[in-house]
Amino acid sequence: MSEHLPFMQAAIEEAQKGRQSGGIPIGSVLVIDGKIVGRGHNQRVQHGSAIRHAEMDCLESAGRLSAKDYQRAVIYSTLSPCDMCSGAILLYGIPHVVVGENKTFQGPEEYVRGRGVTVEILNDAACVAMMEEFIEAEPTLWNEDIGE
Repeated sequence: MSEHLPFMQAAIEEAQKGRQSGGIPIGSVLVIDGKIVGRGHNQRVQHGSAIRHAEMDCLESAGRLSAKDYQRAVIYSTLSPCDMCSGAILLYGIPHVVVGENKTFQGPEEYVRGRGVTVEILNDAACVAMMEEFIEAEPTLWNEDIGE
């Protein structure tokens, strides 16, 4: 678990950037061979985007990678990835997902596991608190983000 701490902290920092710029506090980093190669945060509000979730923004920032690169990757997200982001994880063959928390939202974790991906849930108190505060302050924006 301690090996995940610096990478989850980087994802939390991304989430804080998103909130500070008027968006939703969800962050993600992509790690290959112990090095962060992509960073992102939810930017749907900032870019008026339908798809710029944290994981999608992270994958975009990493740029084009080979299949072999993705096969060695771990993606970290402060919140359980939704159907869209889980689909991208499956599409690119990322074998390992580390989730900060899934108390406030749970994506298709069992489906992703069933497709051979290792999904670890950290139940990080900072991630939970960040999302609970946001959901209370911005319920309409939160419901828009999750499609409700």
